[in-house]
Amino acid sequence: MGTVTTSDGTTIFYKDWGPRDGQPIVFHHGWPLSADDWDNQMLFFLSHGYRVIAHDRRGHGRSSQSATGHEMDTYAADVAALTDALDLQGAVHIGHSTGGGEVAHYVARAEPGRVAKAALVGAVPPIMVKSDTNPGGTPIEVFDEFRAALAANRSQFYLDVPSGPFYGFNRDGVEINHGMVHNWWRQGMMGAANAHYECIKAFSETDFTEDLKRIDVPVLVAHGTDDQVVPYADAGPLSAELLPHGTLKSYEGYPHGMLTTHPEVLNPDLLEFVKS
Repeated sequence: MGTVTTSDGTTIFYKDWGPRDGQPIVFHHGWPLSADDWDNQMLFFLSHGYRVIAHDRRGHGRSSQSATGHEMDTYAADVAALTDALDLQGAVHIGHSTGGGEVAHYVARAEPGRVAKAALVGAVPPIMVKSDTNPGGTPIEVFDEFRAALAANRSQFYLDVPSGPFYGFNRDGVEINHGMVHNWWRQGMMGAANAHYECIKAFSETDFTEDLKRIDVPVLVAHGTDDQVVPYADAGPLSAELLPHGTLKSYEGYPHGMLTTHPEVLNPDLLEFVKS
């Protein structure tokens, strides 16, 4: 574990496990979580000889609770500061949800040689919010409700999300895994309310279209068809179409948090993509 200090004085916490000469795999977490959300994947890839790295986004987890910078330009700059400090070459960047947007924004701007591949899992690109140019998007009122619920009672909101749509525990016949719910709550409550509040705008209103078009490395787009947080039809297929070297892999009936609910399926698929 370590930290990197960015140009504005923000401290970014990260984990860095495995052989220094192993190919680096960098994991980017979703809102409002932390690097801990990747524990399963990090242990899996570590067992296959990779160097695995995951950071807490600013205002999340153990990173600084900064007053500013809670938008994609700064998120990507923070990732660049981390990869520069560790001098990562030929890395694979894997992002879930908001982290997928962060990956797209960073990879489109990365220095040559830094990135070999990327994977967007249940990711927010191309753009989430509904508009005249994105008629299939999620109405802004939904995100306004997120903000209101966070401001009113963040702790309860962070129980409601994972016990409902995030993992699909609100579907008929699906049993709630309380450990997953409590771990989601624990990670969320570690972070800063202001960062989480402002990040809702960052993940929902940032348009990643041009980022996707610029990415010149292979990208796997993995998305569950029963994703209730980032709806499948307005995300995965559209991102794959925009990417010059994108491959879409759909998971029938899988929820937004499928990396946690179905790691026995997702992990080998990610490994196959990394090795291909």
